[in-house]
Amino acid sequence: MAIAAAVLIITYVGIAFTRLPGIALDRPSAAFTGAVLMVLLGVMTLDQAVAAIDFNTISLLLGMMILVAVLRHNGFFHLLADRAFRLARTPWRFLVIEVVATAVLSAFLVNDVVVLLFTPVVLQVCRRLQANPIPYLIAEAMASNTGSTATIVGNPQNMLIGVRSGIAFARFFLYLAPVALAATAALILVIWLLYRRQFEGTAAQVRPEIVAEAYQPRSMRWSAVILGVTLVMFFLSSAVNVQVPVIALAAGAAVLLFGRVRPSETIRTVDWVLLLFFAGLFVVVGGAKQAGVLDPLLRLLVIEPDLKGMGSLVAFSALGSQVVSNVPLVMLLLHAVESVHSHLLWVALAAGSTLGGNLTLIGAVANIIVVESAARRGVHVGFWEFLKVGVLVTLASLALGALVLAGEYWLGVLR
Repeated sequence: MAIAAAVLIITYVGIAFTRLPGIALDRPSAAFTGAVLMVLLGVMTLDQAVAAIDFNTISLLLGMMILVAVLRHNGFFHLLADRAFRLARTPWRFLVIEVVATAVLSAFLVNDVVVLLFTPVVLQVCRRLQANPIPYLIAEAMASNTGSTATIVGNPQNMLIGVRSGIAFARFFLYLAPVALAATAALILVIWLLYRRQFEGTAAQVRPEIVAEAYQPRSMRWSAVILGVTLVMFFLSSAVNVQVPVIALAAGAAVLLFGRVRPSETIRTVDWVLLLFFAGLFVVVGGAKQAGVLDPLLRLLVIEPDLKGMGSLVAFSALGSQVVSNVPLVMLLLHAVESVHSHLLWVALAAGSTLGGNLTLIGAVANIIVVESAARRGVHVGFWEFLKVGVLVTLASLALGALVLAGEYWLGVLR
């Protein structure tokens, strides 16, 4: 038990602090090393380590990555950005369009990819409007987090929760779409309150050529159809008795066959490092649970399936995500929530861990992607500037989210 506890602690320290002297360390390498140590030190056998990996979650993530990779290659995201942002004739209208477009796309496609592709476009529109890009970049990062709260496929932590909880895709959306909507509205309001003077401007036409990447209509036609069918099947998954990961894998296979993009190019763009990160964490947490290390934590985190338990889990997951990031935290809390068998607690964990990512610049991967992408283009988003907005947005969105979930609980929709 002591060995398993030491490996768990070392792994999570490595995940939280990726700059240790004399060691080339990042989050995936910390998780992978921890998994290897669990086997080398005899905490679990290799067969047990493989069995600890949740291949349903890995499959869902892999299928969505392949689908998104093809959509990205044929210019689907740039086409949507072009069509949406050309309507932005004033700074304020641009902000609203940007937030709504980012939130909606992040709900149904992995939010990290959405911001990766949208950030250059946002900067180009800001230059055309002669607007300060900082509010728009912050709003984009936060909108990707609020929007991704709505569905199982919006972000990696929701994938973990959706697969482990067994909640149907449509029911998960029913629970959390109102939360995402309220949080997105709060984001727009906070940005307006803090930067309203910068949204005063005369009308200006945003030229269509802001998107430099060429579209591939023939390829896009097939991949867009596959995307549409996939989303419909997600909502019908419980009715047709097909698991969401299977639908995602089928979509990945279909888009490889009919997407008119060379499969080798698509496969190269899959984030295999993220899959390795997930697999390593599954083994580390599985080994800790098998050795009994998590038993004291599970007893400490006894959470009742009521409003008090919901509120405490939302707050704990939001704050804990600032230390070890939301995916490792959710993976650690899965066993505690799983033992209670409550939809209320599952969606509370999803809401808290995702909306809490807006608190600080390092609270979510999407935030880091936006900031680093902007920095490569000469725009610097400061930590304290982000925090000023993040505190207000996080407090408002968590409060609104808790009220929405409480309302669903009182109405008997969520139990």
